[in-house]
Amino acid sequence: MDRRSTSSILRERLHEVIERSGLSQAQFAKALKVDRSTLVQILSPAADRLPRAETLAHIAQLGRVSLDWLLGLTLLEQPAASGAPELVEFAPDAASPIDGRLMKWHREAAGYKIRHVAVTFPDLLKTDEIVEFEYGKSLHPDLASAIESVHAHFSYVRRPESDFEASNSIQAITMFAAAQGAWRGLSVAHRRRQLEYLIDLCQELYPTFRWFLYDEREVYSVPITIFGPLRAALYTGHGYLVLTAPKHVQPLARQFDRLIRAAVVQPAEVPAYLARLLTELKHE
Repeated sequence: MDRRSTSSILRERLHEVIERSGLSQAQFAKALKVDRSTLVQILSPAADRLPRAETLAHIAQLGRVSLDWLLGLTLLEQPAASGAPELVEFAPDAASPIDGRLMKWHREAAGYKIRHVAVTFPDLLKTDEIVEFEYGKSLHPDLASAIESVHAHFSYVRRPESDFEASNSIQAITMFAAAQGAWRGLSVAHRRRQLEYLIDLCQELYPTFRWFLYDEREVYSVPITIFGPLRAALYTGHGYLVLTAPKHVQPLARQFDRLIRAAVVQPAEVPAYLARLLTELKHE
């Protein structure tokens, strides 16, 4: 196979890798740590020179594909199993979805879109009182460190370069406002403060943070966070099922797309919806 044929295959497969990642070319270049112009040059049909070896290796790493597949030397997309990390693993000892490993996975996915389906609603949007009410029993005596983790997560998402989508059922929010289910016994004052906080944050963080509310009578999802094309972590109740193979991560990303399409409240509409709940709560 000559260099021109190899370059052509590389361009074709690099386009595929970028498309799967869900990133724009500019975002992918940033994750690759090269200028956008460099990536454009690699993708140009006129290019007949291969990128530097370290750039190729980084592309393969980001795309979770083998270097041989990227260059058209094999039809096997995944790296050889020998010495490769496990593509499915269980990360135990997570008494709640608030876990320090999430921040590690967030940092590793810098430059990618993060997509999150919460157990109730996103922990990073919760006041300290709500975190304590929801997780106090399961996290005692580690509640203080969990609250600190929520603050760190919020600070991370607040960065202007972040791209974060969250989704959960509209029923979870209405149950919270009405102190039903797991929220039974939560004071009116704490619910009011939380709704006011949610309204302020949704207005402040939009559009880099986008929150979709779906009707769980139409669609359903387990609690999950998808870290671009790199990883998906499903919360099982006391740990995470962690998937890193593209063939596992991509269907979960498509499931998140279905949640977005089914959303009955779009991100720009969330503050107004929460304000209506707050008005109803003030009559209690």
